[in-house]
Formats: sequence, structure tokens, C-alpha cells
Amino acid sequence: MSLKSLLTAAALQGVAEARARIFGHVLNPTGKRSPHKILRKKLIGDKVAQWYPYDIKNDDPLVLAREEKQRLAKLEMLKRRGKGAPKKGQGKRAVKRNK
Repeated sequence: MSLKSLLTAAALQGVAEARARIFGHVLNPTGKRSPHKILRKKLIGDKVAQWYPYDIKNDDPLVLAREEKQRLAKLEMLKRRGKGAPKKGQGKRAVKRNK
């Protein structure tokens, strides 16, 4: 390589680095994959959370207790009819494994 081409390459690299610094770009001279494009995007979690209304039920212990009581009553009714959940280790997969 000649001296002129070395100097030109160094000058171009310096210009690219200066441009990246001035405009806030990320320099990627190797061209390898980088997560910078994804990390540059704004986070949208707060916007999504604002879209859904606040659930008041979670603040009131009376409502939570009533819902839990209804759930247990339904479970009891299903068990009396023989439709409840099996005991731990007695389900379909456990039976299939033991065969």
C-alpha cells in the first residue's frame, strides 16, 4: 500500500469518527450486528399501562374476599359432582407415565 492511500484511509476514518461524535451516531466499522437500533427506540410500557383503566377491585379487601369465597364455593360444587381438579400426582400425565 502506498503512503497516500494510508493517509486517505486514516483521514476518512477520522472524518467518520468526527461525524459520529457530532451527530450522535454509533460508529460500526466492522459491520457486525449490534443491538443499538433496538435500544434506540423509545420505551412504550408507560403508554400501554395508561391505556388500561385502574382496577379498583384490587384495593378493596372486601371485594377480594368475596371473589375468593365464590371461587372456593365453585370448587366445592365441582368436587361434589366429581369434576374437581385431581390430587397432586393423580392427573392424566402421572397416570400416563406409570403405565
